[in-house]
Amino acid sequence: QAQLVESGGGSVQAGGSLRLSCAGSGYVFYSECMGWFRQGPGKEREAFAIIGSDGTTRYADSVKGRFTISRDNAKNIVYLQMDRLRPEDTAMYYCAPSSRLYRCDLDSYGPIYWGQGTQVTVSA
Repeated sequence: QAQLVESGGGSVQAGGSLRLSCAGSGYVFYSECMGWFRQGPGKEREAFAIIGSDGTTRYADSVKGRFTISRDNAKNIVYLQMDRLRPEDTAMYYCAPSSRLYRCDLDSYGPIYWGQGTQVTVSA
C-alpha cells in the first residue's frame, strides 16, 4: 500500500530554518511530479513548491527565494528547505504526487493522495 510520511516540522522563531522530508513507501515516485502543499488556519490547502521528474522546480511568489524543493530519487524522498521563515508560513505541510493528467505546475496539479502532514509554527 502506497504511503507518504512527512517529517521535520516544528516550532521556530521568525528568521529561522527548517527542513521537511517526504518519504514514500510502497510507491516509487522518482518519475513523478511531486509537490509540497500547506494549509494554514482557516485557509484552503495550496500548492507552493513543485518539482518535476526532471528536476524542474516551481514556486509560489510567497516562498520564492526562501524555500527550496529537492528530491533524492535513490532514497525516494522529497525535501523542502525552508529559510527566513515568517509567521505567515505557519501551517500544516503536506506532500503529494501529481496525476500525470496534469502539467506539473502550480496551476495544473492533481494530487493523488496525501500523507498525514507535519506542523510548522513560526513565532514572531
